[in-house]
Parts: sequence; C-alpha cells; structure tokens
Amino acid sequence: RSYHEVAYRDGDYILFGAESRGLPKELLWSNPDATIRIPMASQCRSLNVANSAAIVLYEALRQLHFPKLVPGMDRQEPHEDY
Repeated sequence: RSYHEVAYRDGDYILFGAESRGLPKELLWSNPDATIRIPMASQCRSLNVANSAAIVLYEALRQLHFPKLVPGMDRQEPHEDY
C-alpha cells in the first residue's frame, strides 16, 4: 500500500528504518497489513530517511487536519487552501 492510501488515526505510530537496511524483516513479516511504501522512480535506490519521514508525517497530519499546528483547524474540515 502507498503511504497516501492509509487512513491515519490519532495515536498511530509510524516507524522508519535505517537508510542502509530498512526495518527488521521479522517486524515487516509479522505486520504485513501495517506496511506502507512511498512510490518512487525505478532508477532511484532509496529516499533519505528524513525526507521519507517528512512525506509520510505530512500526509498523516493533513488527514488529521493539522492538529495543534494551524489555529482553529483542530477536528474541522480542512481549509480550502490545504
């Protein structure tokens, strides 16, 4: 599943693995329904873990309407500019 196809909820944990080896295979195999991907061009080997975290966390915050980040946006419909 792609990172934007997930319905993020308040209280979710998002884990990121090391750039060189990712998350432990045992963790991935024991949680196949909780594994997400960031689509990227086939000629790219990997994304920097900080950039990956920013991409996924921004999507999670967007779905949660940017709680505590945008005054007046908590638990409301997103503003048309977002």
